[in-house]
Amino acid sequence: MVVQTIPARIRWAVELMDVQPADHVLEIGCGPGAGAELICSRLETGRLFAIDRSESGVDRTKRRNAKYVDAGRLTVRQIDLATLRVPVKRLHKVFAFNVNLFWVRECADEVALLHERVLPGGAVFLFYEANRAELVPTIVQKTSAALAGSGFRVSVVEQKAPAVVGIIGRR
Repeated sequence: MVVQTIPARIRWAVELMDVQPADHVLEIGCGPGAGAELICSRLETGRLFAIDRSESGVDRTKRRNAKYVDAGRLTVRQIDLATLRVPVKRLHKVFAFNVNLFWVRECADEVALLHERVLPGGAVFLFYEANRAELVPTIVQKTSAALAGSGFRVSVVEQKAPAVVGIIGRR
């Protein structure tokens, strides 16, 4: 069995989220499953619902995290955020890393859906690699505006090593 490492940028982001054992978390764009692995390792009674538009991302996340799927802590689905249906107001946290949706196109419907489903006191954590410094101001401005437009209180955090910017929307 191949041991898969978790990139430092993902470790930093998940640590910043401060996942609690009973949290209900949505991960948007689960890709290879590294974020899901870290989040699920912190959950006891909580659950992670991970989505990705890509069939290969869903498959990789399921394979990498089979023990969490089997334990009932992780559900993975191939679906787009725009068509996601989860019970209203049951999420403590939402996590995404390098999901361009929030800054490359209009996403008011998707962000409104998140605002509707995140519990008061919960938060949306959107992280991006900041290795292209010229893009960071645009990413921060557009993502912040999208979150604020749906009623989230927005803050921005930056990490130099690894180079990551996080836009956090609190409900």
